[in-house]
Amino acid sequence: MRYPDGGGLTPAARAKREQVRLEAAGLFAAGMSPPEVARKLRVSRKSAYVWHRAWRTAGVEALESKGPGGPRCRLSEAQVQRLEAALDAGPAVWGWTEDQRWTLARVAVLIGRLFHVTYTPRGVSYLLHRLGWSPQAPQRKAAERDDEKIATWVKDTWPLAGPPRGTRTRGSASPTKQANH
Repeated sequence: MRYPDGGGLTPAARAKREQVRLEAAGLFAAGMSPPEVARKLRVSRKSAYVWHRAWRTAGVEALESKGPGGPRCRLSEAQVQRLEAALDAGPAVWGWTEDQRWTLARVAVLIGRLFHVTYTPRGVSYLLHRLGWSPQAPQRKAAERDDEKIATWVKDTWPLAGPPRGTRTRGSASPTKQANH
């Protein structure tokens, strides 16, 4: 299952799931069996059995949320803000003048320059997604393109080209059956 923030639950969804688990703990304490809890809370029996085992072993604390999953960000909040400001400044400020696009490799190099932290391109992708950046397909238009000149050419020159040479008629590849006209 994919989640909206690219791999984890939102804080609200995490709190909602925790509330269901804590409700299950109360039902277990009241003597309800895992299948009954699963039916009442509309969760899978497997989840109810896992929660029951955890509750029996370590109590209600075992069912509390442990926070977002996955590895922690290796950059502090201040570093993340500094990275966002550097990205907003554009690639040219950091020495990439040949084209004005941030690539994952360039952002990984920038992170290394700024914070002496190594990120893989995939790690950069996750970090940028978390910051609200999305991949963009570049527009494939020439920098010298002049839309007004193109519109003028289509209006004035194109009609003078005339119809295509040669006549096109429907035909048949069969030597015995002629086309209907």
